[in-house]
Amino acid sequence: MEPIAIEGDKATLELTGDGILNLRWTEGVRIEAEDARAAMREVNNLSGTDEHPMLVDMATTQSVSRGARAVFSIPCAANRIALLGKSAVDRVIANFFLGVHTPPCPTRFFNSRSEAMAWLVQEQDANHDDGGAG
Repeated sequence: MEPIAIEGDKATLELTGDGILNLRWTEGVRIEAEDARAAMREVNNLSGTDEHPMLVDMATTQSVSRGARAVFSIPCAANRIALLGKSAVDRVIANFFLGVHTPPCPTRFFNSRSEAMAWLVQEQDANHDDGGAG
């Protein structure tokens, strides 16, 4: 499917053929609470009653406000979240979030897209192997 523009045009979201949500923030964006709410609303709308692993591409994100970090702590249709960044700033933003807030599901930071995808798919495969429990 084609990516959906998130209200406010700061991000796009798509559900890939392999069942992974891909949330991509635009370059240099400052994520505020209303941006986070709009993104999570679209994640829930797109997922319907299903849960999916989610890749959050936050490479080149300039900042994430305190209010946005609080919104990201609220459970949504994502059952596993890989935060993907490229720079030391991305890692600091992610580690600050992970250190201050309790994520609503297993969440890790990666600077390698392939490692992030492998981690997300690993959990999906484990759920399929045990009959979907997990």
